[in-house]
Amino acid sequence: MPTGLFTAGALAALLATPLATHNPSVITNPPPDKIVIEVATVNGSGCRAGTAAVAVSPDNTAFTVTYSDYLAQVGVGSKPTDFRKNCQLNLNVHVPQGFTYAIAAADYRGFAKLEAGATGTEKASYYFQGSPVTTPSAHTFTGAYADNWQITDSVPVAALVWHPCGELRNFNINTELRVNAGTSDPSKTTSFMTMDSTDGSIRTTYHLAWKECPAK
Repeated sequence: MPTGLFTAGALAALLATPLATHNPSVITNPPPDKIVIEVATVNGSGCRAGTAAVAVSPDNTAFTVTYSDYLAQVGVGSKPTDFRKNCQLNLNVHVPQGFTYAIAAADYRGFAKLEAGATGTEKASYYFQGSPVTTPSAHTFTGAYADNWQITDSVPVAALVWHPCGELRNFNINTELRVNAGTSDPSKTTSFMTMDSTDGSIRTTYHLAWKECPAK
């Protein structure tokens, strides 16, 4: 498994302790008013129309993206273009007045079945419209592998990128799945990697950090 895997307890400690200890301007309690996220545009072979949904957690600490048809594969039954799937989401995030937010961590989940010699790679990046793109993260799984997978990418507090206060800038999420047959025999086997599950309930979760905007 990749080294980026965290347990739920470790992630909770990561999001709680460093924010409070090393950056007093970051608040640990999110604003009470609810945030609203609207999907402005959806593009990509991994998230055809109607197959991606966004929901905000009740406590304003995270939002989730649920995919129901995000699968890359190579081998028997695959089309030549199926080895790579991607999704680009453009989100309009409405936050309570007087607050701004940053992405503190992101959880990516799915399932992979990789034949011996094959590999599967998950890539992701996100950025605010008009701001520099975050450095893409990439995690590779090596076959033989047949199990659920989960990756957590965390952002150091000093490197948090905050949404500019008082400005309307959409939030962009780019993800990619890629499967390579490697030394496996694609004429006899199939390797695949999903960012969904058989019941469509696997979610990608983005954990939020909050702080108050300077008074005008």
